[in-house]
Amino acid sequence: MMHQKSVKLIVLCLMLTQWCLSPAATADSSFEDNDFAEFEDFDSDDDFVEIQQSNVGPQLSTPEEIPTLTEKGLKRDHSVLEDDDDDGIVEDEDEFFKDEEEFEGFDSPDKEDDDLDQKTEPKLTVAKIPMHFRTHWDSYWMEMLMLAGLMVYFINFFAGKAKNANLANRWFNTHRALLDDNFVLVGDDGKMDNEKSGLIKESESLYTLWCSGRTCCEGMLVELKMIKRQDVVSLMAGLMRPQQDQIHIKIDLTRGVMDTFVFFVGTKRTVTKVFKEYSDLSKYCTQVSKPEIRYNVPNGLSVLSEIPEATSAILENRVIITLTKYQQYIDYLHISDQFSGPVQQEDANTLKQPDTKPILWAGFNLPKEGNMEAVKPLLVLIFYLMERLKTYRMSKEGKQKAERNRLRVEEEFLKSTHAARAEAAAQRREEKRKQEKERVMAEDDPEKQRRWEMKEQKRQAKKKAPKMKRLAVKSL
Repeated sequence: MMHQKSVKLIVLCLMLTQWCLSPAATADSSFEDNDFAEFEDFDSDDDFVEIQQSNVGPQLSTPEEIPTLTEKGLKRDHSVLEDDDDDGIVEDEDEFFKDEEEFEGFDSPDKEDDDLDQKTEPKLTVAKIPMHFRTHWDSYWMEMLMLAGLMVYFINFFAGKAKNANLANRWFNTHRALLDDNFVLVGDDGKMDNEKSGLIKESESLYTLWCSGRTCCEGMLVELKMIKRQDVVSLMAGLMRPQQDQIHIKIDLTRGVMDTFVFFVGTKRTVTKVFKEYSDLSKYCTQVSKPEIRYNVPNGLSVLSEIPEATSAILENRVIITLTKYQQYIDYLHISDQFSGPVQQEDANTLKQPDTKPILWAGFNLPKEGNMEAVKPLLVLIFYLMERLKTYRMSKEGKQKAERNRLRVEEEFLKSTHAARAEAAAQRREEKRKQEKERVMAEDDPEKQRRWEMKEQKRQAKKKAPKMKRLAVKSL
């Protein structure tokens, strides 16, 4: 650093010398010819630096003038530079002017070019990609197909919904007078306030009607199960497996009104299905072989019977005529005093038989053309069967057979739950002994506690002792 400062001082001296010898300097009469006269008016080095920058600055404004001035000064005072070789080394002029500490704010041509390159925005080349989408309607066939499907779905939904509602209201209006003659309340279940009594819409394909206020029954529930016309998928499935609009009538009979028997008549497909699903039919009934010969039922209907006497009484002449005439609309008739719902899975912890109740169920198919007058006699048949069950009584032999069947079912249930009942009984005895022990230990009577402990030890010893069987030996 000391060598560089010496060189700088020499260069400045040379530059000042050249300026003093210039015509502008000689014209000025305020300075003398003395080479060092210009330093006499300055008292400090700081003032010298300010004058130097103000005088020299305009001549060093361009990079081309600086090397020329430097070369002249170096040639004139070459002897001085040779004497100061020991103190410093003069650097190359290109490297000298590239020194960032010497010339602050001075930008080299290469650096200016770099800055210009950085400030210049890059040229973006956009590739020419061909348009793959065509402008005609054939390009949107998938979208049009989806819109058409949605339109068909919504149109079918509203049309199917309206048709189901129309069929349900038509059935209700056709049978309204008959229902009013047999029940006090029609369309009121007593659980909610209905401003307008009538059908209750459970869904778009299910309507219900509750009727009450009649002898020998607690109430009647009518369910109108329509085809799901509002669902396109269900309609398409119905093409492979035909479906029909149905009405299900469920009547809860009063206990003691009917005798103890179970009976079922229906189509062969329905009989096969319900025989496995409902416990009262699977436990008490057997399928009758050739019912068309034995009970004169029309072909295509099967019979499940517990008591043949009761089956003959139900399938009397009037009922047989109705079944024959309206066979296409009849699905099933179910009469039972032991109805407990679908078959429950076997559970070892079940210690009590399910509750049973007497019922009269019926299922009918509604006409496809919507003529509800054609099925009106079937509702009359239901009311006739209700009166028939109220007045019919079996013979003594029939009642005994029904009682034996119920005892048999109860014994089978007890056998199946014997282990569970034994475990429950042992648990109850253990709980009872535990309570007795707590009661004795709570008393302040050591003698009583000792007697109870001795009694408990004897019981445990007797329980652990091997069981022996006594044999009676006859004396000779």
